[in-house]
Amino acid sequence: MAVRKMAEGVEWVGSIDWSRRLFDELIPLPSGTSYNAYLVRGKGKTALVDTVDPTKVDELMVNLARAGVKRLDYVVVNHAEQDHAGSIPMILGRYPEAKLVTNEKCAEMLSLLLHVDKERVMQVKDLEALELGGLTLKFHLMPWVHWPETMVTYLEEEKMLFTCDFFGSHLATAALYADEEPGVLEAAKRYYAEIMMPFRSSIKGHLEQLKKLEIETIAPSHGPIWRDPSVIMDAYREWVSESLEDVVVIPYVSMHGSTEKMVEHFSNALIERGIRVKPFNLAVTDTGELAKALIGAATFVLGTPTVLFGPHPKAVYAAYLISVLKPKARYASLIGSYGWGGKTAKMVSDLVSAPEREIIPPVLVRGYPNREALKALDALADQIAERHRSDPRIRR
Repeated sequence: MAVRKMAEGVEWVGSIDWSRRLFDELIPLPSGTSYNAYLVRGKGKTALVDTVDPTKVDELMVNLARAGVKRLDYVVVNHAEQDHAGSIPMILGRYPEAKLVTNEKCAEMLSLLLHVDKERVMQVKDLEALELGGLTLKFHLMPWVHWPETMVTYLEEEKMLFTCDFFGSHLATAALYADEEPGVLEAAKRYYAEIMMPFRSSIKGHLEQLKKLEIETIAPSHGPIWRDPSVIMDAYREWVSESLEDVVVIPYVSMHGSTEKMVEHFSNALIERGIRVKPFNLAVTDTGELAKALIGAATFVLGTPTVLFGPHPKAVYAAYLISVLKPKARYASLIGSYGWGGKTAKMVSDLVSAPEREIIPPVLVRGYPNREALKALDALADQIAERHRSDPRIRR
């Protein structure tokens, strides 16, 4: 690792995790990730903004030593999740004079997750500032991005915003800045889909709040730093907006080819009607790519055979994933085959229903699809096309 200067008195001292491929035992990391920690040194005091995953604490310690940090006055904790806060016990042991600076809710979570001594915590409120001597850190509470205790830290003199998970990307790269690495915005979009999308309403409000700040640099705790904040902020405004794309996402699984045949015919029918289609075979799909496709799609249609009396387990997983990610899709349906019956339609509908989402009646076929079944799929494509044409929220 290397200490990297960002501005006078500000250095990157984090860690790059080149080989990590799974996060939370759930989220694929095809390109690794980074844990960004930032050293801010004023004329009188020194602060570390966020730490790193505990597996990388030795690299953080080496970087602090390379930076010549003999005394650390403050450790700012924007977010209590362990990939950013998990190294705190080791940091506090190495720097016994250091105080943790965070909000009340985060202090409570640090006590629960890391058993941090409450005597080491200095609680701050929204818009409170911390003077370091020529450099000023100001704290802005931003709950539910993506935990209830999250906040961001603004370095006033440099107009630099330390955002922890907000505006981040899971991407291991030697590039310090986003404009030095192709594909960062796509990685950030995937990150938003997997982690931030369920909190779209909260994020929309926080984006409005950030308009009050003059921001020249956004420094997240995953992925490269944004020297042009408008790139990522404009992208987030689009992702959280009510605008929809003329797209149908089709997550599906097929055991013996019946459902796959239906998906192929249905996809072609939609294409013939001028609608973009994104099918995902759940047997081999990267769930991060599926989540990313759901960000703006106007419609999703789940394809599944019936296993015993309900949907295939992989389809259940996809339906559950959709229910927790809360995409803004306004229309949904189901297609698939069965042998003797069951409750597939009700089980899927119960999972993917949402207050502003219309569930279009499914097309379920007994056995291999015949001519009548294919006509029913054409009729479903007609219904979706009509809704897309008449919905003013859908861009064409």
